[in-house]
Amino acid sequence: MAHPDLVPLCREVFDDVLGEKLNQRDNLRTDVSVSAADLLDVASTPGKCTRDGLANAVSVGLQYLASWLAGSGAVNIFNLMEDAATAEISRSQIWQWIHNEVKLDTGETVTTSLVETIIDEELAKLGDASYADATALFKEVALADDFAEFLTLPAYDRMP
Repeated sequence: MAHPDLVPLCREVFDDVLGEKLNQRDNLRTDVSVSAADLLDVASTPGKCTRDGLANAVSVGLQYLASWLAGSGAVNIFNLMEDAATAEISRSQIWQWIHNEVKLDTGETVTTSLVETIIDEELAKLGDASYADATALFKEVALADDFAEFLTLPAYDRMP
């Protein structure tokens, strides 16, 4: 949950479903059969990789990291409450798209150079000079050769 004040409400909903049980591991889905090959079959998933989606991932990553570095763990971005998990998904997706040379709907291949161009475009839309630390951090975790374990780990070094 994005805010500690939601704990009582969420606990109530979980308790209604679970009762005295700790989990739902006994609730098996025998109607579903998924293999390792199914999980790796990315090509069969619906949708396509878009430049707009890439730009959104960049913008969300930058905005969240700027807020996180300023001390906020959850922030409203594009009318959605976002947290570190969303920023982690954004930067992980970008890193994977670069390293797998994903083609976008525009025909462009996702490269470090393209992502840097989109970073500049998104920063221009945000129109605020307070994104320098967030931009440096985002580039470190999204554009590096090696995949950082978690985006907030290098962020702790930048905390005021």
